[in-house]
Order: sequence, then C-alpha cells, then structure tokens
Amino acid sequence: MVNLSQKEQTLLKDQKSHEEMCIKKYTKYSKEAEDPELKQLFNQLASEEQEHLNTVNQILAGQVPSMNSAGGSQKQNMQFSGNNMNNQHDADLCQDLLATEKYISSTYDTTIFECKDANIREALNHIQKEEQEHGEKIYNYMNANGMYN
Repeated sequence: MVNLSQKEQTLLKDQKSHEEMCIKKYTKYSKEAEDPELKQLFNQLASEEQEHLNTVNQILAGQVPSMNSAGGSQKQNMQFSGNNMNNQHDADLCQDLLATEKYISSTYDTTIFECKDANIREALNHIQKEEQEHGEKIYNYMNANGMYN
C-alpha cells in the first residue's frame, strides 16, 4: 500500500480523466470510421487505453501495480492495405487521435517526474511508452493511406 501525496493524487486524477477521454474517443471513432482496418485499430487501442485506466485506478487506490504480471504491450507491426486513400473523414479522426496521443504522452512526463515511488514511475513509464506506440500505429495507418504529409 502506497500513500500518495496530494500532488501525486491530483496528477493521477488528471491522467485518469485523460484515459477516460481516450477510451470515449477511440470507441466513438471506431463506429464513425469508414475503413474496417481503421475500425479494428481504434477498437484495439480503446482496449489498451482501458488497461491504462485500470492501472491508474489501481495506483489511485494505493496499490502499486506489478509490472511483471501486467499484460504488457504487444508491439505488433500492423500492416495496412492502403485502401483508404483520400478519405478525409477517416483522416480527420486519425489526426485528432494522433494529437490526443501526443498530448497525453507529454502529460505522463510530468506525472512520472512527480511520483516518488519507483514502481509507480515504472508503471506510468510503461503506459507512456504504449501511448507513444499508439501514436506510431496511427501514424503508420495514415502514412500507408496517404493521409500524412
């Protein structure tokens, strides 16, 4: 059981709300996306964001997550067919989510630096790395579909 400072609690509550927003966006956008590959990508990332939310909630409850038993990021190189060229709606969804991932990754920086417990920093660092991988997957989809200039 870990006793979080007021600052740690405030920063982690912010991360919790960010993760909740990611889940909402990915879930909503998976329904709006026209390309089945993009729908699948958004659903996968929504599921990973749910794991992040579970970890943040665990920390807020005073528990230090064990990174040994964590599901762990499956660094999958998804191959995209490039069949969604010139779809402006899907491009807009991707652009919004890419900007969201950039922002959230940056907010984890501050939270990580402010946490005194090394195991909590490790767990948050793991989440931040996955957020960066989410951005990479969105970029790869956009690049394969001519959406990234």
